[in-house]
Amino acid sequence: MNPALTQFGAQMSHLTGVRAIMKDIIETLRAGSGQEFINLSAGNPVILPEVEQLWRDCTAELLASPEYGEVVCRYGSSQGYQPFINAVLADFNQRYGLNLTDRNILITPGSQSIYFYAANAFGGYTTSKQLKKIVLPLSPDYTGYGGVSLIPEAVVACKPTLDIDAAAHRFKYRPDFSQLSIDQTTGCVIFSRPCNPTGNVLTDDEVKKIADLAAAFDVPVLIDSAYGPPFPSLNFTEMTPIFGGNIVHCMSLSKAGLPGERIGIAIGDEKIIQLLECFQTNMCIHSPRYGQAIATRAIASGALADISINVIRPYYQSKFAIVESTLEQAMPKDLPWFLHRGEGAIFAWLWLKDLPMTDWELYQELKKVGVIVVPGSSFFPGLREDWHHKHECLRISLTATNDEIETAMKRLAQMVEKVYQPAVSS
Repeated sequence: MNPALTQFGAQMSHLTGVRAIMKDIIETLRAGSGQEFINLSAGNPVILPEVEQLWRDCTAELLASPEYGEVVCRYGSSQGYQPFINAVLADFNQRYGLNLTDRNILITPGSQSIYFYAANAFGGYTTSKQLKKIVLPLSPDYTGYGGVSLIPEAVVACKPTLDIDAAAHRFKYRPDFSQLSIDQTTGCVIFSRPCNPTGNVLTDDEVKKIADLAAAFDVPVLIDSAYGPPFPSLNFTEMTPIFGGNIVHCMSLSKAGLPGERIGIAIGDEKIIQLLECFQTNMCIHSPRYGQAIATRAIASGALADISINVIRPYYQSKFAIVESTLEQAMPKDLPWFLHRGEGAIFAWLWLKDLPMTDWELYQELKKVGVIVVPGSSFFPGLREDWHHKHECLRISLTATNDEIETAMKRLAQMVEKVYQPAVSS
C-alpha cells in the first residue's frame, strides 16, 4: 500500500536529529565485518546494579501487594496514578518548601510527550492564522525539540554567546539576551537544564530572566529537567530547580533507570496542567500505571533520591573526568579544541574550532578507527542561521567503560591532529 499522507502525516513520518543518525550507526555496527567499535553515541543510561536492584525490589513489593490488580487491570485517571502523584507532591513540598496540590501535577508517558502536548497546544497557527512560535532560548539543545511541533516552522532557536577559556581549552554556552525575542508571537519557551547534548546548566538568574520575559506575554516556560535534581540528580554543579508562575517544571525517570516505562512528570500552574491533561486524554487516555506504581515506592521511601546522589551522579561524573583528563593529555595544545564545561547530563560536548571538514565527515573518519560519536549539527533544532559552529562539534556519550572512553579519546585526538595537519602546515 502507498496511502496518501496529510500535511501532518508527512511531517511526522520523517525521523529528525539523532534518530536519523542512529539509523546510520545501527547499519555501521551491522556491516562492521568483524571490526570492533567503541560506541560513544548511546543516550541509553547504563544499567547500574544498584539501580536495577531498586526497581526489582519495588516490583516485588508491587507483585506482593493487593494493589497489583488495580494497577495493571484497570483504567486510571488521565492525570496519573494517584498514589504516585501523592508521592511526588509530598517529596517536592517537603524538599523545596512548596505548596503544591495534586492539581499542579500531570503524569505523562515520558517527558517528550509533555513537549509535544505543549508545542501543539501553545505553538502553531491560531484560529486567526497567526503563527505562535516555540522558542528555544539557546541552541544547541535537545534534538527532540525539532520534532515536537506539527508545524515545523513554529520552532525557532537563538544563537548563544560563547564564554571561552582558551588557555584551559574549555567553553560554555550562555543565552544571548540581546537576540532572544519573546513577544506576543511566542506560544511557549522550552529548554533543557542540565542540557542534552552539552551538559550546560543555565544559572538561576538566567532562568528567572527568561521566565520574566515570557511572563510579560503570558507565555509558559517549560524547563526540561530530565537530568536534574532530585532524581536522577545528574547535575555536577550546584543548581536549584525553579517553580511557580509561568514555569512548568518537567521531569523524566528515564535516566533514573526507567527509560522503558516512559514516565514524565509536569509540575506547574493548575490551568496549564489541566490543558495538557486534556491533550493527553484525547491522545492516549492516560500514562502506563505499572511504572508509576513502582516509582511511588522508590520516591516515598527516599531511596530514589538517595541512589541518584550516591550512585547515578558519581558514576557519570567520573566518566566525564576520564574524557576530560584524557583529552588534556592527548590533544595537541596548539589546536583550537574546546570541551564544554561538564555541568551535568550523560554526555561530553567537544567543539573543534575551524575544523577543516564538517562534523559529519569527521564522524565518518572516526568510524574508520573504530570510534562512533554523534555529529553535533543534529543538536541545533530551530536555528535557521547559517552558523559554521554547528558543523564543528561532537557529542560524546559517557556510557562506555573507563577503558573504552580512554582509548576512544586517544584515537579521537590522533584523528583530530591528522585532519588539522594540512591546515596547520599551510
